[in-house]
Amino acid sequence: MSHGLGWDFFDAIYCITLDSRPDRMEAARAQFALAGLEGRVEFLVVAKDQDNPERGIFGSHQRCLSLGLAAGARHILIFEDDVFFRDCNPQRLGLACRFLQETGDWDAFFLGCLTSGSRPTGRDCVVRIQYRCLTHGYAFNRPFAERIVREPWQGMPIDGLFRTVGGRFFALRPMCAFQSQASSDNKTVWIDRLRNLCGGLARIQRANELYHNNKKLFLLLHLAVAAGIVLLLFIRP
Repeated sequence: MSHGLGWDFFDAIYCITLDSRPDRMEAARAQFALAGLEGRVEFLVVAKDQDNPERGIFGSHQRCLSLGLAAGARHILIFEDDVFFRDCNPQRLGLACRFLQETGDWDAFFLGCLTSGSRPTGRDCVVRIQYRCLTHGYAFNRPFAERIVREPWQGMPIDGLFRTVGGRFFALRPMCAFQSQASSDNKTVWIDRLRNLCGGLARIQRANELYHNNKKLFLLLHLAVAAGIVLLLFIRP
């Protein structure tokens, strides 16, 4: 399957996986094949940091970026092995990558994440976002990757670092990469329980995306409902 500028836009593609979980590597391989990435993804197999898993995740993402930089990559795409794809449209991905290529003014491009806000770019297939968290599918351009690999571990998870450093962040619309129900290595296990109560992380991500991409519509609907309630309460027949 040809994806044109889509996947070819990324010079180096990595997936982080644990040496103790070969099942997750195989599941990720199957997902990449479905998305048209078979044979394109290099797996970074790491041992879990038993003392501090968040530190281990932080170092693994930096190592992928370092590998891409050493290989001369301009655009580095990174996945985690619990990623799965839904509604992956090669035409929309290609158009989004063409936007990034034409503008040149971007630092990170997310195929899946949670955001704190988004705004249009003039292209229906891509939005500019205020990044919140999740790192199961994202790309950095070379200058931003060089900046991130220089950051030392200071007890902050990798998504916290991305959020703190900030930059010109964009996302595919609609997003196509989601994180499975696999348990998190975050120290706060209540996060997994809360996600499950809300229907799972994929559903939370989709709802988050729909809300921020259509916030004005949601606000208008709420105002309409409020106005309707006022009319029912105060206007008598």
